[in-house]
Amino acid sequence: MRRLNNKVAVITGGAQGIGKAATIKFLSEGAIVCVWDVNKEKCLELVSELKSESNQIDSLQVDVTKYESTKDAAEYVINKFNKIDILINNAGITRDSTLLKMTIEQWQQVIDVNLTGVFNCTKAIAPHMVEKGYGKIINTSSVVGIYGNFGQTNYVASKSGIIGMTKVWARELGKKGITVNTVAPGFIATEMIGSVPEKVIEMLKEKTPLGRLGKPEDIANAYLFLAGDESSFVNGAVLSVDGGLVL
Repeated sequence: MRRLNNKVAVITGGAQGIGKAATIKFLSEGAIVCVWDVNKEKCLELVSELKSESNQIDSLQVDVTKYESTKDAAEYVINKFNKIDILINNAGITRDSTLLKMTIEQWQQVIDVNLTGVFNCTKAIAPHMVEKGYGKIINTSSVVGIYGNFGQTNYVASKSGIIGMTKVWARELGKKGITVNTVAPGFIATEMIGSVPEKVIEMLKEKTPLGRLGKPEDIANAYLFLAGDESSFVNGAVLSVDGGLVL
């Protein structure tokens, strides 16, 4: 039996990278997946690509930085599928720069998407989960949210904040039948690190005991575990998926 049969999952940033891998994985496990992504074109491409394999995929153009956008999207999913069982807060961006060079715009853009976006999506969806007495909320932090990283004040602040919010929500929502956990990826081979110099990539591989970058599927598998019944007593956890990387 597939692990997510008849579960309705919302995956933010689900049209590319880790989110796309999670969408494919969840569909293969029987879930109904609604992809939320700000890039409408990517959404349509993904649905077109996967429709032949599964008719259980839907997509919406959603700006997670705007609460009304997430609220309207949540109501659409509820009206169509009658419930939301799983929320994967996966959407995220980087705007790297050292503190002395970082612009106010770079700071705010990352905080708006990576931190406020997680709040907006969870705020919009959690009441529906409470009403049903069941829910799985999985947030995406980062290994740098635990250890810090040079040139990423904004990103690290957002990802550390996600860990804090996860622990608060695990306390608040646990009694209502909802678990809240965080996955902290290491360095994953996606578009997001496409601008990283090759010598830096090689250095990261050398620092990782497993000797490679992570694959999007590695993170999708962690999402799957936390979304399934096997993790029913896991709440408020931070699951590092980083190949043993120590910064």
